[in-house]
Amino acid sequence: MVRFKNRWILVELLPTTEGKQTPPINGKQIWNALKQSLITNFGDTGWGAVGLSLTVKYYSPTTNMAIIRVGREHHRTAWAALTLLSSIEGFTFVPNVIHVSGTIKHAQMAAVEHNRIVVARYRALAQTPAGYRDSYDAYLDKSTAEIESLQD
Repeated sequence: MVRFKNRWILVELLPTTEGKQTPPINGKQIWNALKQSLITNFGDTGWGAVGLSLTVKYYSPTTNMAIIRVGREHHRTAWAALTLLSSIEGFTFVPNVIHVSGTIKHAQMAAVEHNRIVVARYRALAQTPAGYRDSYDAYLDKSTAEIESLQD
């Protein structure tokens, strides 16, 4: 028996809207935008190779982070299409690929670590002491629980 091998791409979608509220998007909209990017940049052949295995497994609107699953053989094509992605539902985003791994567990660990780094940056900007409990602690606990609950 041969098992299907995947790659998991952890990506942060940074909105480019200055002073405006972040647009509400979801995993389905990310999937559709990625599909259009694949078709536009790699044609029907690129979409045919990647399309069967492409799924958006997780998306957090708070951090704008997504975990995307794609087949191992074509993960570079999906990564390229993701990098060439410029807009989702008419709103412009800059995709920042943070981590690519062979297991969802490693993608989860990278997402949790990235969340901690981002929260540390926010705390540094706010100049709060390290022992101070704020809303970021509750967010870190909630997002860590969400990310760790993902199943392959």
